[in-house]
Amino acid sequence: MTNTWILTTNEHVANLVEAAAAIGGATTVIAVAPSAPSIAGVDRIIHVPLAEGVPAEAYASAVAGLLAEAGSDVILAANRPAERSFAGAAAAALTLPVIVGATSVSASGAEVARYGGLTTETVSFSGAVLVLEGGAPAEAGGPAAETHEATPMAVSVVSVQPATSGPANLAAARRIVACGRGFKAEEDLSIAQALADALGAEMACSRPLAEGTAWMTKDRYIGVSGMHVSPDIYVALGISGQVQHTSGMADTKIVVAVNTDANAPIFQIADYGIVGDIYEVVPALTAALS
Repeated sequence: MTNTWILTTNEHVANLVEAAAAIGGATTVIAVAPSAPSIAGVDRIIHVPLAEGVPAEAYASAVAGLLAEAGSDVILAANRPAERSFAGAAAAALTLPVIVGATSVSASGAEVARYGGLTTETVSFSGAVLVLEGGAPAEAGGPAAETHEATPMAVSVVSVQPATSGPANLAAARRIVACGRGFKAEEDLSIAQALADALGAEMACSRPLAEGTAWMTKDRYIGVSGMHVSPDIYVALGISGQVQHTSGMADTKIVVAVNTDANAPIFQIADYGIVGDIYEVVPALTAALS
């Protein structure tokens, strides 16, 4: 029976726990963190204490060592910098392929998005390392963690320079309000922000607002070469709905669209559509939710 390993530095692994359940077999979490995480839905948690002043990446070889006898198991790594280093070390040590962009996983293969999500490819394997979006925090609980002391590589953090704002975690967002070229000015995004606040949603955008006008940061761009998300609710404001954008949110459960063009492609995938001016419709929606 194929077993599953989850490599992480925190509890944000709900998607990986769900994937492990689909694979079957026993699930073991290897967590490199200052303190042991609490994760339900798994069979075993191995905690590698993270020493102060040492980056998690310095434990990549230690993680690979713990996986030395994994063989044909499936290894899932969260799509974050440290976890990607764990994935690379594990793949090199076990001579396993690394698969990125899987939309579904089983014990013997995966469906993998290609060409920015415009098509999918079925990949078969006997053991692999898959890099997936970690998603939201996993439900707390599960087995007591086992401590595994490890010696990191000789690397230390010499300085920390905090960013003015943290990166968006759209992969974990359950509600998203996305803005497109229907907005005439950057300051007008405030009406979308008000709706997002009323919904408890994250803000996102189509490519022109991130790479054209730079009104929003690139970590909020959803599309072929941007983020791929699967929220419960996705509100598309002033977005035409070309495939370059919709491929990044194709797994959304409920799509709500507002656009002045009744023939906009976004309405073909929308569960609820409003043909109207976002400058009139969005404030009305926000007022109704307040």
